[in-house]
Amino acid sequence: GRKGGHKGRARQYTSPEEIDAQLQAEKQKAREEEEQEEGGEGATGDPKKEKKSLDSDESDEDDEDYQQKRKGVEGLIDIENPNRVIQTTKKVTQLDLDGPKELSRREREEIEKQKAKERYMKMHLAGKTEQAKADLARLAIIRKQREEAARKKEEERKAKDEAAMAGRRMQSLSLNK
Repeated sequence: GRKGGHKGRARQYTSPEEIDAQLQAEKQKAREEEEQEEGGEGATGDPKKEKKSLDSDESDEDDEDYQQKRKGVEGLIDIENPNRVIQTTKKVTQLDLDGPKELSRREREEIEKQKAKERYMKMHLAGKTEQAKADLARLAIIRKQREEAARKKEEERKAKDEAAMAGRRMQSLSLNK
C-alpha cells in the first residue's frame, strides 16, 4: 500500500492533554513574571491557593465553551484545535476608555487636512502666503484708483462751483450797468 506522504516524514499529532499541560505551564510562567514585577509579594504565597486559582480558571473556560452558541455541526463534534482563537466578550468594567484611541487612516488624513487648512488660513490672514500678497497688491491698486477718482470728482465739483460763481458775477455785473 502506502509508503507515506510525498513530503517526507509521517505526521505527528499533539494530544489534547499535552496541549493543556503546555497552556497551564505558560499561564503559570506569566503569573510568576507578574509576581516578580510586583516585587515578589505573591512569591511567598501558598501553592495551594495558586492551584485553586488554576482549577477555577479551567472550570470558567469550560463553562464559557459550553455557553457559547454553537453553529451547525459544532455542537455534535468536539474540536481540539490549538490554533483556534475563541472570541471573548469584554465587560464594560474591562473596557479601557481612558487609553489612546486608535484612529483609522481616513480619520488621521481628515484631521491632518483640517490642521493644514487652519495653518494656511492663519498664514493667509497674516499676509504671508502668495495669494494673500497678490490680494494685498490688488487692494492697494484699487485704493489708489479710488483716491484718484475721488480727487477728480472733487476737482470737477470745484470747477463747476467756480463756473457757477463766475456766471453769477457776470450776471450781477451786467445788472449793475
